Amino acid sequence: MDSEDPNDEVQYHLGVGPNDVAGPVLLPGDPERVPKIAEAWDDSEQVASHREYRTMRGTYEGAPLTCTSTGIGSPSAAIAVEELARVGADTFLRVGSCGVIQPGIDVGDLVITTGAVRQEGTSGEYVREDYPAAASHEVVSALVAAAEELGYDYHLGVTCSTDSFYAGQSRPGFGGYQRPDSEARIAELREAGVVNFEMETAAICTLAGLYDLRAGAVCTVYANRETGEFEPTGERRAGRCASRASAILAEMDAEVEESGAKAWHAGLSLDR
Repeated sequence: MDSEDPNDEVQYHLGVGPNDVAGPVLLPGDPERVPKIAEAWDDSEQVASHREYRTMRGTYEGAPLTCTSTGIGSPSAAIAVEELARVGADTFLRVGSCGVIQPGIDVGDLVITTGAVRQEGTSGEYVREDYPAAASHEVVSALVAAAEELGYDYHLGVTCSTDSFYAGQSRPGFGGYQRPDSEARIAELREAGVVNFEMETAAICTLAGLYDLRAGAVCTVYANRETGEFEPTGERRAGRCASRASAILAEMDAEVEESGAKAWHAGLSLDR
């Protein structure tokens, strides 16, 4: 009998149990991206598929990792984090696509999030609005190292997560509809140095902060709102970057354990 009891071993929405998840969890939105990401792994197997949530587990460079799709938006992404955490996951890497609002960033580049503007509603159900949606420094460091190793062009910065692909990101809606302050809102974010729009990172990072988990995000740029360029290219780059980052995180965690440090820092690698 199905149950939504959070203490049940098999999770209600994802259909995963404690033995289905290992290592960091990559979180793309689209279920079809899960096997595409797993193509780069040493081995993989699908362990669950229910609603928008498709989960595969495997290894990359000998390190365990998992990939679970979240669907579109923060509400379903938060469900994924909740249920994955309940079966033992403690590190989450959002893998997606985004639109940038700054010049000098090309379609196909990567954006690695350092923190997120919480312009979505899900995180507000958990905690006051001035609580930060900060990416974990270990995850950011691993993603940067992975992008460098892979030779991908990348940009670091603050992401804005929204609940709306159209109005929330100052795009025209049906019939050209725009809210009256649409242009002012995007201009304010641009002036504040916000790099990109997407729809899940703020909720993922907020929950990770509240639950003492690790989280971050890497997205491939599909659109530049400054230049008007749009091309869904380089889809697999973010997945490859996150997969390599997962293996780097395993190395970082081993350094922490070996050294007895409280957390990973750059000095641990310099001492080796």
